[in-house]
Amino acid sequence: MNPHLDKLQSYPFEKLRQLFAKVTPNSAFSAISLGMGEPKHPTPPFIQQALVDNIAGLATYPTTIGSEALRAAICGWLERRYDIPALNPATQVLPVNGSREALFALAQTVIDPAAKAVVVSPNPFYQIYEGAAYLAGAEPYFVNSDPARNFGCDYDSVPSSVWERVQLLFVCSPGNPTGAVLSLTDWEHLFALSERYDFVIASDECYSEIYHGEEKPLGALQAAHMLGLSTVERPYARLVVFSSLSKRSNVPGMRSGFVAGDAEVLKKFLLYRTYHGGAMSPSVQAASVAAWNDETHVEANRAQYRAKFAAITPLLQEVMDVALPDAGFYLWADVSRTGLSDAEFAQRLYAEYNVTVLPGSYLAREAHGINPGRNRIRMALVAETEEGLEAARRIVQFCKTLSK
Repeated sequence: MNPHLDKLQSYPFEKLRQLFAKVTPNSAFSAISLGMGEPKHPTPPFIQQALVDNIAGLATYPTTIGSEALRAAICGWLERRYDIPALNPATQVLPVNGSREALFALAQTVIDPAAKAVVVSPNPFYQIYEGAAYLAGAEPYFVNSDPARNFGCDYDSVPSSVWERVQLLFVCSPGNPTGAVLSLTDWEHLFALSERYDFVIASDECYSEIYHGEEKPLGALQAAHMLGLSTVERPYARLVVFSSLSKRSNVPGMRSGFVAGDAEVLKKFLLYRTYHGGAMSPSVQAASVAAWNDETHVEANRAQYRAKFAAITPLLQEVMDVALPDAGFYLWADVSRTGLSDAEFAQRLYAEYNVTVLPGSYLAREAHGINPGRNRIRMALVAETEEGLEAARRIVQFCKTLSK
């Protein structure tokens, strides 16, 4: 067996299952889950129809590089969304079966385990980053998010002795679970570090289309272009971005996304994926083309999230420290004033009001003396507005009973 498997921790939802194992929720309330970040808005009918219309694609082996139509659609979307020069669809973009598998696979491609490699990750973080590092034979190094910095990470706190061993840096912007978006200054700093220490940046941007202000979240390719890194001899050097249709278009079951950026990195990534078996179904590719080429459904989806967050956030602010995030569909709330830990809060809320939330400490690791998720909970506002409002009312009621 691969000995690195023994380094993996239980996934957050397995920890949650164990937390709830001996709890019987109050049967007076119907179950409402804010635990898992699975989009619940309806899948647009035109995407469903595109999948059905191309069902004959199931009779054909797909190519790993994907169809020209899909790669062109992805490049077109990137150009329109981020106002960047057109990418080369033959060398600078690859379709993937959701960003999750691609984030994991990239680490296996770029890391040399013989070099005692380090993978830098934000903390808290999407758990795939840690697993990808360990199973590639690398050591994860966590940089804690700081509420005083809008949950940004202080990369200046990382010693040069660590940077010298870094081969991969995972970035999540907008962040999971914090919703924080990196600024142009943040990106300029990370690009400089990447150039100095020669490591790859993997930018996870799957929440980019769910934002709550008028300003669209800045993307890594966009930042690189603004800083003049798209027209140099090696455009977007050591930078690859990941995105997905799951949140943007409410199709998590299609497992459709892409990787784009540095052609040299993607050339090796394509080679890895050819052996790994990372090809996307032709039927899913056709439906993905339809989704990437349409923005009307994305705008409607975003409007629904905005209305939901505007209605729910003020209710919860009565009883806990929580603010509207830059982007994403999570609320990252501090429950310290309730007197309960994040795990205690989640367990009692489930038992007494049948509402599921995820303890923040399950999404982070103890690093540099603290667990930055401690005493926080993540609430995924993915269901329809009325269900979210009902959950919020129960949470408010629960918190008020604690203060009596």
